[in-house]
Amino acid sequence: MTSKRNQGGSHDADTRIAPDPFAAVLPAIAALGAISSIATINWAATERAPDRIRPKRKAATALRELETCCLHLCEIFRRFQRNPALFAGEGAQGSSPLKFGVHGPRVSGDAARLYQQVMNDVASMLVLAAQNAFEVMCAVEDGTVDAPEAIFFGFGECQDQLNKLIQNRATLKASVDTGAEVAERLTELVRELKKYRTD
Repeated sequence: MTSKRNQGGSHDADTRIAPDPFAAVLPAIAALGAISSIATINWAATERAPDRIRPKRKAATALRELETCCLHLCEIFRRFQRNPALFAGEGAQGSSPLKFGVHGPRVSGDAARLYQQVMNDVASMLVLAAQNAFEVMCAVEDGTVDAPEAIFFGFGECQDQLNKLIQNRATLKASVDTGAEVAERLTELVRELKKYRTD
């Protein structure tokens, strides 16, 4: 028996309501925010307490893994952009302010599976980005990364871009496009940091 929602052939039999795209985009933006928070170490107190948290890994390892996170986040945001109906507010929804519950279009089973795959990748990157960024900040505090202020200002500019998305209630599409831009810039900044290792 054909359900009422599929009568008239307007939708394929296997269509599903997509999970909320903001639930994928927001943690991806949060992962970028964790990396851009490296900016704050430049203005943190310079006195180091003897019982401070010390990095578990060498600066070279933390920076390499943080660069890998940045590259993965670049790809995640490219996947968002390649699938605008699912992640970037394609159509009339593209002009809606960024919030939960208003963007989910009907999608195929394949698209729903893609959503879950991307969610898994985003969840992994959120955890790893936060861990690796913290390790890099510890390395800066310990002096095993000694970079010029300009690089930290670059991280601060990325942080400002992300904050404006929240403050201005940007659209989903604008959030995805800005996230892609910030991910690319953070990759460049992490690569710059690698040049200033002292270990």
